[in-house]
Amino acid sequence: MATVLHPAPKISSNEGVREALVKSLGKLVLASKEEHGEIVIGVEREGIEDALRKLRDEHGYQQLMEMAGVDYPEREERFEVVYMLLSLTKNHRIMVKVRAAEDTPVPTVTTLWPNAGWLEREVFDMYGVLFDGNTDLRRILTDYGFEGHPQRKDFPLTGYQELRYSEEEKRVVYEPVELAQDFRSFDFMSPWEGADYVLPGDEKAEGDKK
Repeated sequence: MATVLHPAPKISSNEGVREALVKSLGKLVLASKEEHGEIVIGVEREGIEDALRKLRDEHGYQQLMEMAGVDYPEREERFEVVYMLLSLTKNHRIMVKVRAAEDTPVPTVTTLWPNAGWLEREVFDMYGVLFDGNTDLRRILTDYGFEGHPQRKDFPLTGYQELRYSEEEKRVVYEPVELAQDFRSFDFMSPWEGADYVLPGDEKAEGDKK
């Protein structure tokens, strides 16, 4: 009888994983859930380095694939920092979250993954989250003279300043944003909407309707 080989699953099962990780992390865990097929674990901000080290060294989540920020302006601690971890040996992913306010730094994890330096800079640039221990916390996506953090919910879509090249000064200059009145009152409605327009050649068909 021929042996039938079944391909390995593309994504490993979540069965029992969340319970095992929460038990291992112990008091560092604030909350956990499985949603949309993903395991999400919320941990104490001051314990993020210890939690991620344990997940890396004891549970095989070797890679920090990405970091992201989320802004909830109505919360006292308005920001969430999300760490996306990948286990190459288990073919499995998890997400770890911490909360932070504007003046509460999150401990850096550059001690665990060097690429965290760039990822933390991006979250800092977009949201203004501070990372304690990151020795190179500079803007990375916006210009050095940029004001504010563009992915905060209260940041205006037009920004605060605009830049242009000045022929007189032979350099790039910053100026306050000035919107034309036409732009301010633009209603985004197509001028053709609601128009009673007959294509050439359709006059007869239009007359038949009458």
